[in-house]
Amino acid sequence: MSEPAVVMEGITKRFPGVVANDAVDFRVERGTVHALLGENGAGKTTLMNVLYGLYDPDAGRILVDGEERSFDTPRDAIDAGVGMIHQHFMLVDPMTVAENVVLGNEPSKWFGLAVDRERATREVRELAEAYGFDVDPTATIEEESVGVQQRVEILKALYRGADVLILDEPTAVLTPQEVEDLFAVLEELTAEGKTVVFITHKLGEAMEAADDITVLRDGEAVGTVPAAETTREELAELMVGREVLLEVDSDPARPGDVALAAEGIRVEDHRGVDVVDGVDFSVREGEVFGIAGVDGNGQAELVEAITGMRVPDDGTVGFLGVDVTRASRRERIDAGMAYVPEDRQERGLVMDFDLVENGLLGSQHSPPFASGGVIDWDRSRDHAEAVIETFDVRPGDPDAEAESLSGGNQQKFVVGREFSRDPALIVASHPTRGVDIGSIEFIHRQLLEMRDDGRAVVLVSSKLDEVRQLSDRLAVMYEGEFVGTVDPDAVSEEELGLLMAGERPDGVEDLTVPVSPGPGDGEGDRAPEVTGPAGSDGPGPVGTTTNEDAVAAPGSDGSERLDEGEPSDGDAGESEDVGTPTPDEGSDAGATRRGDEE
Repeated sequence: MSEPAVVMEGITKRFPGVVANDAVDFRVERGTVHALLGENGAGKTTLMNVLYGLYDPDAGRILVDGEERSFDTPRDAIDAGVGMIHQHFMLVDPMTVAENVVLGNEPSKWFGLAVDRERATREVRELAEAYGFDVDPTATIEEESVGVQQRVEILKALYRGADVLILDEPTAVLTPQEVEDLFAVLEELTAEGKTVVFITHKLGEAMEAADDITVLRDGEAVGTVPAAETTREELAELMVGREVLLEVDSDPARPGDVALAAEGIRVEDHRGVDVVDGVDFSVREGEVFGIAGVDGNGQAELVEAITGMRVPDDGTVGFLGVDVTRASRRERIDAGMAYVPEDRQERGLVMDFDLVENGLLGSQHSPPFASGGVIDWDRSRDHAEAVIETFDVRPGDPDAEAESLSGGNQQKFVVGREFSRDPALIVASHPTRGVDIGSIEFIHRQLLEMRDDGRAVVLVSSKLDEVRQLSDRLAVMYEGEFVGTVDPDAVSEEELGLLMAGERPDGVEDLTVPVSPGPGDGEGDRAPEVTGPAGSDGPGPVGTTTNEDAVAAPGSDGSERLDEGEPSDGDAGESEDVGTPTPDEGSDAGATRRGDEE
């Protein structure tokens, strides 16, 4: 039997107050895909950061190709044939694929006086062709999809001679089609004799892609099994330490009045192309309205228009009977609209804020956390600790900066903060992206409890099993339009696939609800058309003529429009993604950081 590619024996890594890895043994056979499976915070990435030279172990030893090695830096690991592709890519967007691949190892000409760009392009093209990667070396990174960018990261490691490739949560930002492409890439790599360590918390992907699976729980290795000889249920129990319900049961929905009404929504991208083209839909209290589709078909832009991250180029958004089309993000938060953004790092968190400060975002100007421009930091700390405990955020330290958390724990904190707003409507965009199986079960239960409590839920997800399981009605989006709104229990996966490709199968019933049903009946006749006040330049409330419970910021004319400020397309949401203060927001803006008041 050949020498294993990697052996890690008794690896222990401690951080202040935390034992991230506790005497972990880990063995990877050459030419295989080995999945490292576990919940967020189980120690998977820490263990691989030790192997890659980013962390020094406090105890234990590492053998690569049978030789004991000590890596002080990633350069030492790279020289030993170990490469790592991180969850968040490390690419330079304006540079070409070839320039990114060779960066730091550029071929030169004229006795080292200049970079030989033609040679770099040729070498990268030959390397891509050797592994069957469909990559254009001359394309700039910012022009490429996330799936292609991931292949560029793999090419970077291969260009530097990596024989062992560590992929950290490689499917977290990929569409289902890109995931299949990645698995094909892994087959090509192992066929060429490469070894792959695949960090994941997704049971199905571990079983599909891996030859062997090692499970970590609370920093300890609790078992290694051949992928072909285990089940999802067994792996889930190893991960969590208890039996896990992989599908959450729910009672039938009891929808009420319309909470959200979007009519004729049109959004242009930076090229002037309609990426959302005349979308109409409504969401009722007490239902989960799912939106499915291949990423890039307008879902992100539609969500931005609903949540106040941008102003639509045409159409209206009504919330609780009030026109909020031009309302700011903060006004929508105050009115009862919560939002779990697709990109937790760009729009959900301030990465160098601690969790107490991040827990305030969007509420730092409002009771009970602030009064008269002064933040109550004791109450803010209690709030952050409650989110951490309820949503099992690890490490459980409210003083930890967001950037110190794993991606999954960052996501759990954002979800917990938004769910704790006591919203009338929650817009959840990929709420379980990068989250472990135990937390997925918890988040799914929370969404259904909100629905059962009479809240309206918009769920956007690229995971078909997730939107089918949780949605009461499911809209499928293709090229900026809804091609159908269906009962997820009444359509097959094949029929959904056709809808996602823009085709409507015969016999599929459409469940579109009128945008403006009458109050109380959920599916009544369209309410009377309501126009804006005399002299206004926009429509008045959408859906119903009055709503005493709606939270509004009355304008000088007494209208119910949430219309304070009129952000332009280009800057809407830039300074108020999550309510983060900017220098021009007023004298209390600086008080968002603890210590600024002292």
